[in-house]
Amino acid sequence: MPNVSFYGLFIVTIVAFAAPLLLGLSPARRLPTVVLEIVAGIAIGPSGLGWVKVDLPISILSLVGLAFLLFLSGLEVELDRLKGRILLVVGTSFLLSLGLALLAGYVLYSGGLVKSPLLVAIILCATSLGVVIPVLKDAGESEADFGQLVIAGATIADFGAIILLSLFFSREATSPGTKLFLLGSFVLVAIAFAFVLLGLEWSMRFSPVLLRLQDTTAQIRVRGAFMLLAAFVALAQGLGLEVILGAFLAGVILRLVDRDRMMTHPQFRQKLEAVGFGVFIPIFFVTTGLQFDLAALFASTSTIALVPIFLVALLLVRGVPAIFYRPLVGSRRFVVAGLLQSISLPFIVAASQIGMELGLLTRATGVALITTGLLSVILFPITALTLLRRREVKSAPVQEQA
Repeated sequence: MPNVSFYGLFIVTIVAFAAPLLLGLSPARRLPTVVLEIVAGIAIGPSGLGWVKVDLPISILSLVGLAFLLFLSGLEVELDRLKGRILLVVGTSFLLSLGLALLAGYVLYSGGLVKSPLLVAIILCATSLGVVIPVLKDAGESEADFGQLVIAGATIADFGAIILLSLFFSREATSPGTKLFLLGSFVLVAIAFAFVLLGLEWSMRFSPVLLRLQDTTAQIRVRGAFMLLAAFVALAQGLGLEVILGAFLAGVILRLVDRDRMMTHPQFRQKLEAVGFGVFIPIFFVTTGLQFDLAALFASTSTIALVPIFLVALLLVRGVPAIFYRPLVGSRRFVVAGLLQSISLPFIVAASQIGMELGLLTRATGVALITTGLLSVILFPITALTLLRRREVKSAPVQEQA
């Protein structure tokens, strides 16, 4: 057995266990767990107490955690809802968002604040679907028309940003035309894979076996889902595309082929979430804190000044386009939708790491962007939930009189 230390991983798991527990014991539970995980990672990492460094076990499990986070985000995508007027509204909103992001990127580039305006634009136009959905669920809005509209908007933004990042900024140095061909090939293989999975799911020979093994020690559906994740990540990597695209698309494909889950395997989704959120994803967020360069953030006032600039840019790029939702949800709720759409962290972390590896982002700019994502997860959900609750309180007397 190789000489590998698990001391660091042990400390990371303690943080992953303690973070939600402390928030659960706190009377004010509005702070997302992910924020505490990252902050604790900074505290125990090289920028803080220096107890833990990113070693081989932590690095591997963190990468699996990122893949699982994107996989579960893809699993939340409901393509059936992206049609008709909703698709037109969220699609138009995203196009405006992309235009504003390009404008913001080139303004920052003209001011000498960033090196790659296109990369910054792609980073700014994303929304964290995996963060938005829990916020809407906690508010009891995830199944309402308003919640579904916000989820649809976040889905388009997540999907669009991941595809654009893979197309223009993969680590493999090929032309955009070649990447477009590879991306098309990847999608075709994914579609073919989906048909194969559908055939297995509906097969009179395989379906009874899946039912028999799904709740035994075999946990055959969970194993199959993990195999699908690994297959798509490996395929994306083999084609020179980003692994986050493969992970996200694996979740989308599983959602498409897994139609009868409530009839034959209602616990399947909970099992996947237990594996993801219970094991791998917290390690990714704590590791993000371990890798956070606090010294680079406070090295100069210009770097610190980038944080509010990026935060305002993020709010404008993702918040302003929510004005297209106004005819559907009203003048107050479109503001809430804009705040929720401006939440972004996992994609910012992944894209910033890619940008720094490619030399398109300085260490200071990458840290400033990640700090911006942290603040968006802290500030925007709290503000959005406060506005939602205030609206409910104001509307309650009117309903009673009616």
